[in-house]
Amino acid sequence: MARSKVHQFPVQWVEISRQAFLNNVQEFKNRLGQTGLLAVVKANAYGHGLAEIAGLAAGAGIEWFGVHSLEEGLSLRQKGFYQKILILGYLPLVGAEEAVRAELRSTVYNLETLKALAAASRKLKKRALVHLKIETGTNRQGIGLNKLGSFIKLLKKTPEVVLEGISSHFANIEDTTDDYYPRYQLENFLQAVKYLENNGIKVPVRHMSCSAAAILFPETYFNLARVGIGLYGLWPSRETMVSCRLRGQSPLRLKPVLSWRARVAQIKNVPRGAYIGYGCTYRTTRPTRLAVIPVGYYDGYDRGLSNSAYVLVKGKRAQVRGRVCMDFIMVDITDIPGVRLEDPVTLVGTEGREKITADQLAALAGTISYEMVTRINPLIPRFIV
Repeated sequence: MARSKVHQFPVQWVEISRQAFLNNVQEFKNRLGQTGLLAVVKANAYGHGLAEIAGLAAGAGIEWFGVHSLEEGLSLRQKGFYQKILILGYLPLVGAEEAVRAELRSTVYNLETLKALAAASRKLKKRALVHLKIETGTNRQGIGLNKLGSFIKLLKKTPEVVLEGISSHFANIEDTTDDYYPRYQLENFLQAVKYLENNGIKVPVRHMSCSAAAILFPETYFNLARVGIGLYGLWPSRETMVSCRLRGQSPLRLKPVLSWRARVAQIKNVPRGAYIGYGCTYRTTRPTRLAVIPVGYYDGYDRGLSNSAYVLVKGKRAQVRGRVCMDFIMVDITDIPGVRLEDPVTLVGTEGREKITADQLAALAGTISYEMVTRINPLIPRFIV
């Protein structure tokens, strides 16, 4: 079916830089050496577009994908991706059969999940591949060391369920330059590996590294590293950068992959003393020229950016005036001549000598870059450039 004119000329869109993504992949591959790379594409690839990023990752030779849900895994399979796909989130018991049929790997931390996968495996006459998640101190998903024996007993009774891997996740590796707690968690993980091996359970794949660990701690690499935020050109945190320098390590040369743009929907002149937007939170101090932009908090443009953020119009900063609405923002273009209806506007990205980063917007909104990009509405078209 032919694309409509609206799709050919969207009012807002996300650009994905192929060159930046491939650069970031290579930076991590150089850092990891012989360790395999799992591209974490969960949450719509951190807002960058699940299918778009999976296509770039596959082209870069990445053999492992990490998704959040069964639905994300099935979506990749339906689009023809045959890489090893690991569900990192929760697999509903009723979804066990679909996961086995699609040859998706499952992260397991409940005995009930193992039993459901074993039943599905017997029914379909296909093996079920699982990765046990160990609780090492984050107290989110995970199997406590004192509960691991029950999983070993069940695995030995259900040979149709194949233990392919063991994993865990760090709690504060991005948030501090003190590595005491990450090393404490690493030691707990190693104890779990040893316990499994002492009980006759081989663990082919071991993975604990996230982006920050992949940058800072070679001892956490094992034979697979799960890299998410770093692949998209965003540092996990300022502390990660500081820790990298304190250790005498060369910082990775990461390039932001995502740019977010929109178009001017209306231009209007308002007098001095006029209120702008809901709540009358901004009042002009001079005759003002406004551009109305069809982007709001429904699209992921945080309401916390009201009266504080700016966009780029013709390479110049235009301040957000008034509250961020559900579907619109208003920006001050009084000092930017020549702005016309449907001119492009940059919300995140570079335009001329100016740029707006996800980190900058996150700081203004009181959050982290992860949230700024993952919340970009998945209905907004993504284009690889």
